[in-house]
Amino acid sequence: MEATLMNLFPMKSRKRALALAGVLGVGAVGLAAPAAQAQASPCVQKVTVVNNGGFTMNFALTTREGSLTASTDTYAINQSRTIDLNATEIAPGTDVRPLVRATAGNTVPGNVFVSYCENGQSATYTATGTTLDYSVTLLGG
Repeated sequence: MEATLMNLFPMKSRKRALALAGVLGVGAVGLAAPAAQAQASPCVQKVTVVNNGGFTMNFALTTREGSLTASTDTYAINQSRTIDLNATEIAPGTDVRPLVRATAGNTVPGNVFVSYCENGQSATYTATGTTLDYSVTLLGG
């Protein structure tokens, strides 16, 4: 940033520009880092996906960084499976969402993330549609 300020301002203005940069929170490498991303809501320990689609399916949980849990077994319409995050390698405070795989169909992520808290609470998503055209939606979210 200082090199940029040196090029933009004449010598007399450089000190003022550097002072202004300090007031604005501009560092040597650019703007101040953005605030850390807030935890997703709700904060839950378990994630359930109800299969209301016209297909069999399984799911895993994925983080914002792309880490995956083990997948559930494959299950049919009108059934559900639950993953308890306490039984995974995912750390508390991490945001997760289901990644649903329809048998012989598409893989679709849940519409929103939830955060992992060791609190016994559950988030329930529903998978609805057909093998190649479905959605995974957090209930009450």
